[in-house]
This record gives sequence, C-alpha cells and structure tokens, in this order.
Amino acid sequence: MRQISSMLQGLARSMSLGKERKGGQDEAAEEQGTVLRTSGTLWGEGSETFAAVCSRRGEKGTNQDCSIVWEGFGCQDDSIFCGIFDGHGQWGHYVAKAVRDSLPPSLLCRWQEAVALASLIDGEKMLRDCQFDLWRQSYLAAAAAVDEELRRSRRLDAFNSGCTALSIVKRGDMMVVANVGDSRAVLGTASDDGSITAVQLTVDFKPNLPQEKERIRQCKGRVHSLDDEPSVHRVWLPDRDAPGLAMSRAFGDYCVKDYGVISAPEVTQRRVTARDQFVILATDGVWDVLSNEEAVRIVAAAPDREKAAKRLVECAVRAWRRRRRGVAVDDCSAICLFLHSPAP
Repeated sequence: MRQISSMLQGLARSMSLGKERKGGQDEAAEEQGTVLRTSGTLWGEGSETFAAVCSRRGEKGTNQDCSIVWEGFGCQDDSIFCGIFDGHGQWGHYVAKAVRDSLPPSLLCRWQEAVALASLIDGEKMLRDCQFDLWRQSYLAAAAAVDEELRRSRRLDAFNSGCTALSIVKRGDMMVVANVGDSRAVLGTASDDGSITAVQLTVDFKPNLPQEKERIRQCKGRVHSLDDEPSVHRVWLPDRDAPGLAMSRAFGDYCVKDYGVISAPEVTQRRVTARDQFVILATDGVWDVLSNEEAVRIVAAAPDREKAAKRLVECAVRAWRRRRRGVAVDDCSAICLFLHSPAP
C-alpha cells in the first residue's frame, strides 16, 4: 500500500506541474453531462439524485458567490459534481467564476489519468481498493494546477482577491468532499426515531484553528482579530496590517500565499446509506446566521424539493436582518443535493 501511495503522490506532482489543457478540451468534457451554473434545479439522469440551487446578492455590492452542478460527471450516469464558490476582494467574483469553470474539468482530467495509470498497475482490483486515494490525489493536483493558472493569468488580478471552493463528487454510494476555505457541507441523515439530524462534513478553515495558525506563523504570517471584531480572526502580512483575510485556505490571495495561506483542499469521503437524505453546501453567508441543525430542519421541512435551497437562503437573509441588525447582509448561496428519490 505504501508503494501505491508513493505512486499516487508522484502522479499528483507530475499532473500539477504538467502543461495545462486548452479550453476546448474542457468544453468537450462538459458535453458528457448536463451543467447548471445558475439558481435552479437539476435531476440526475440514471440516478436518484436531485439538486436545488439558490443564490441571493447581499447588501455589500456584487454577488461574489457562484456555483455549478454537473450531472453525468465523467460520462457516468450515477455521478454528479456539485461545487459552490465564494469570492472576496475587489475581483473576487471573477476569481470565483474562474475557479468554478476550471476546477471541475481539471479534476476530471486528472481523475481519468489516475484511473488509467492505476488500471495498468493492477487492473480492477487496484481501482476498487484505491478509489478514495485516486480522488484525493486528483483533487490535490487539480487545485494546485488551478491556483497556479490563476497566478499566471494576465487577464485576472488575484493578488489581493480570491475565493473559497467547496465541492462534492458523488458516484454510486461513494461521496468525496473537498473543501478550501470557510464554506461548509452538512449532511441531513435520519436517526433511529425518524427525525433528521445534522452531520457536519467539513471544517471551516479559519485562521485561528490551531493547525492553521501554526502553519501561518511558521511562514511568518500573523493571525489576530481587530478590536471591533474580536471573534473574527484574520491573516496579516508580517510587517503591515493587510490584507486581513478571514480564512486560512483560498484560491488566489497571492499577497499571503508565501505566509501560510494555501489552496490545498481537505479531502474526505463518506459512504451514502439509506438513512442519508441530503447534503447542504452553503457559503458562510448562510452559516454565519444559521446553525447546522436549523439549516437541516429548514431543508427537511421544505414542501417541495425544488424550493429547498430557495427556502434555506431566504431564511438566512431574514436571520441576518433579525439577528444582526445594523450589519450589511452577506451574499447567501446554497446547493441542496438530495441523495434518494422521494418516498411515494
């Protein structure tokens, strides 16, 4: 197994350093499935999944959130990719859209390369035993390549702007979750008494998390909060009070990439069971005012699946105005991915 792991790490390095594919190949890849990039709904052809998406602009200017749902990801009827991206900084909305458009096809190409190499080594057995390792290394390589592509872009200034990226790939009963930043994925699953409980699937990568803070400090960055925002910890340059980034992982934000902020996702997996009902992917505009349990109750109580994401976002907007009076409402966006067909 150590030999396989070393092979996968080498594969990831070679893919992340390799020449990027041209846009025509990415467009061709999308033709293998159905893609939704706006608020709306999408049924999973050949599977039981259903996705509802909603985004609302806040009171701070341009909506910097965006999303994508790609049904038939990798030309597989039982596969779906969901991603939500939250921009920040002057050009954050452009960075978020660039990552949304680049990350899924980049991940897919690297996954296909990893599968091809693994099948040459040990055929079907290798693929069965190392599915998650292949996805994890593919995600890490894709994220590194996308971040480097942003850094080299002459069309987009991401020096003081960036975005988060939270995504899920579901294939059959396997669900792979990858998170960069402080958006959050929460699972709604049935308990023994029939009620729906919340299970948080991701970590909010804030700068004050011990392992994140230690990495930033080792790279000479600083982490502290401002007097008027004692609960919001931010990343600062060694010698001046800038940029004040409120997360420890992001795409872009190259002004602090040498000081401990990274774009590497945390990648985890979960086997979907009959009890697992839906997954919520939402930006921090939702989680800043709603708890995991509140969000799960809202989605579970939605009269129609088609309106679940809209209902959640509307509840978040009302919570902002009720619980944070005098504070500008943030952009609020959510994807509700239902994992099974509704009961008759």
